[in-house]
Amino acid sequence: MRKTLLPAVTANILNHLISCCMKELTKAEEQIMQILWKLEKGFVKDIIEQIPAPQPAYNTVSTIVRILEQKGFVGHNAYGKTHEYFPLVSKRDYTRSYMKNFIRNYFSGSFQEMVSFFAKEDNLSVSELDELIDEVKRDLEDENPS
Repeated sequence: MRKTLLPAVTANILNHLISCCMKELTKAEEQIMQILWKLEKGFVKDIIEQIPAPQPAYNTVSTIVRILEQKGFVGHNAYGKTHEYFPLVSKRDYTRSYMKNFIRNYFSGSFQEMVSFFAKEDNLSVSELDELIDEVKRDLEDENPS
């Protein structure tokens, strides 16, 4: 029993740490992370190639990547003086943390308030809301098959 409980407890602790303690990214940091999530790993030159024109200087991107490394978002493998960077935090984990903070800060922690707000803002009809509910149900069933 202890063997099966430990991974669940570890996962719960990790999820808590990710959701409560993860720092938010600046816009520039998020742009770099989006690229690294897409590439899965890459050198600074690979990251720069993915940035639309006008591309920032090599040193600018290198500095942002090192900041992301200090924040615990990115790791690296060294090949002499060259570093290949890779995400340590998954896009899903960051999104979860970001959205939890967003809902807490703007909607008093209420997912229902957030959905209600956007439903009113986008003038969603009852049938569109029903479609949304059906889609969420399908996603939940896909994640947790019986």
